[in-house]
Amino acid sequence: MQLFHGMNFKVIALLVVCIAVVAATGCMGFPAGSSTSSQDSPTYDNSVRYQSEAKMSYAGNGAPMPVPTMTPSQSGSGTSVIETKIIKTASLTLEVKDIPGAVESLKSIAAQKGGYLSSTNVQKGYNDRLTGSVVIRIPQAEFENALIGVRAIGTVKSISTQGQDVTEEYVDLQAQITSYQNQLAQYNAIMKQSTRIEDIIKVQEQIDRVQTELNRLEGRIKYLNSRIDLSTITVNLQEPEPVGGVTGHNFVTTINEGIAGFFGMIDAIIIIFLALLPLIILGGIGYGIYRWRKGNKPAAVPAELTEKK
Repeated sequence: MQLFHGMNFKVIALLVVCIAVVAATGCMGFPAGSSTSSQDSPTYDNSVRYQSEAKMSYAGNGAPMPVPTMTPSQSGSGTSVIETKIIKTASLTLEVKDIPGAVESLKSIAAQKGGYLSSTNVQKGYNDRLTGSVVIRIPQAEFENALIGVRAIGTVKSISTQGQDVTEEYVDLQAQITSYQNQLAQYNAIMKQSTRIEDIIKVQEQIDRVQTELNRLEGRIKYLNSRIDLSTITVNLQEPEPVGGVTGHNFVTTINEGIAGFFGMIDAIIIIFLALLPLIILGGIGYGIYRWRKGNKPAAVPAELTEKK
């Protein structure tokens, strides 16, 4: 009985030890509600906490360890639909009778469609004919309707439209911006934990570098948004060719043109003469030598006189 009682005590003690070990193992595991997925917590939290507790870890050359580039987390629900980004532009050449009036009409069309007149240039060309160039910016949704209104202003001589797809560049810029924003957040967190002057200077250099790149990318994406949201229409204006010239036939003009042609011919003759003068001089010298040699030759005796002697 004592032996049995001793064995029971040992078994009970062994069971208690096993239960304690299992309980300790369960306490060391993850909580039931925790998750290691990047969807539940930012991917850079652990990196920031580790570097903060380590008081800035540095490489052998004294430079700060590079912060890993963060990429935006992807949703597990599937691939998201990417909106197509198109830059639309058009260029037209119109023949109109009244260029200043056409400019005002284009300005009115732009205002009606929610756009604006970007630039205008009117000047006199050949034979005092007016020419003009107008650039208007129109919301992309009104691009086709605006083109219809522009074409109705005058006679269309030429027209071309373009659509530039910048979706790939736009998505790439957004991804880079997100990455630099994450890097900037990490460096700012490290800066708060830094105490040494040299550490603060090195981290500030990295912050300035990342901020510069971030500003450049944000500027580029703002430019693309402007070109995408507001389409560009360039309109070249010209007046029709007048029948019989600008002022009709004019005898005085004809006489003046004839006199100008006469003096122009004289100028041409003088230019040709001066250009050929060296050849004329050389030709005269050669002809003079030829005449001199011919004059010094003895006169030939007639054959009849030779036979009589």
